[in-house]
Amino acid sequence: MLYGIAAASAALLLTAVLAALLRVPALRAGILDRRRQRPLPVLGGVAVVAVTCLVAWAGEWTKVAPLGDGVGELLVAGAAVALLGLVADVWRLRARVLVAGTAVAAACVVPYDETGFWGGILAIGWIVFASLAFKGLDHADGLAGTVGVITAFGAGAVAAAEVMDGLAVLLSVFAAALTGFLMHNWHPARVGLGASGSLFTGFLLSSAAVFTRAGYALGPTTGVLFCLGAVAAADFLLVLLARSTARRPLLRRGPDHLAHRLRRLGLTPQGAVVLLGAASFSAVLVGVLVHTGWTGEGAVLWVAGGVLFAALVLFRVPVQLPQPRRRDTSTQVRGQLRVRNG
Repeated sequence: MLYGIAAASAALLLTAVLAALLRVPALRAGILDRRRQRPLPVLGGVAVVAVTCLVAWAGEWTKVAPLGDGVGELLVAGAAVALLGLVADVWRLRARVLVAGTAVAAACVVPYDETGFWGGILAIGWIVFASLAFKGLDHADGLAGTVGVITAFGAGAVAAAEVMDGLAVLLSVFAAALTGFLMHNWHPARVGLGASGSLFTGFLLSSAAVFTRAGYALGPTTGVLFCLGAVAAADFLLVLLARSTARRPLLRRGPDHLAHRLRRLGLTPQGAVVLLGAASFSAVLVGVLVHTGWTGEGAVLWVAGGVLFAALVLFRVPVQLPQPRRRDTSTQVRGQLRVRNG
């Protein structure tokens, strides 16, 4: 107990300091998210990943808080996904590369002896989906971090209920690291998660949830996992509806996510994040209660109905999509005349 508190405190402080220190190198190196209203350095995710791994492995090395079977491999795979995301932050990898890399990492951590082969395939699909969905949540200041902290505490509670102490400590350390990062990411953000931090967040949380539910029946497990990732699922469903009807690429970023539409309704940036954080807390609480048996599985239907209702309502909110670039016809004509006269 005392080690958990000390580890979480150290993770919070170290991440807050490291995220601040990495901001200037990110600006100088041009590792920025230029698709927002202002260029935002995105090495905050590196701080979260580095501190989480450092503190977790310190507990493993000192034998004070062993990670447990499979948890160390999960952390290594998550770090590999974060490294892939960092490459994407620097060189802009194609989406299919991120999907393939995340799937390979997920395939390495799924406990097939408890899930079975087909259950393992479904688990891989869930981990890939959750990782990309959390990457999509990184569209507004503070949103991915806030939802990540809430989900980490929920997944940690489920792990504690399963007496997976090492995994519970890891999730508490991760939640603390995200909280330290949020000190610099609350609107107006000074540093962002980037693909590195957002993919790591989704991968670690979804993999941890799979670990805690391995061996349970598929139906209840699906419900619990859905509750833990309800806000990310709602955002994905909303984007899927909007871009399918508009015939736009699904994995290309645009101002049509949850927080964007809530702001069009008049909410402030902070208000939109608080509202979505409250929704995440409610859904995660239902998931924890269903897992521990404090409420029936039917409560998941209320969460699913809320996700569907929110997606359909916000789908009706108009957004201003970026216009495709048009070539300057006058410049093109002058170029053709020069070629002809030449």
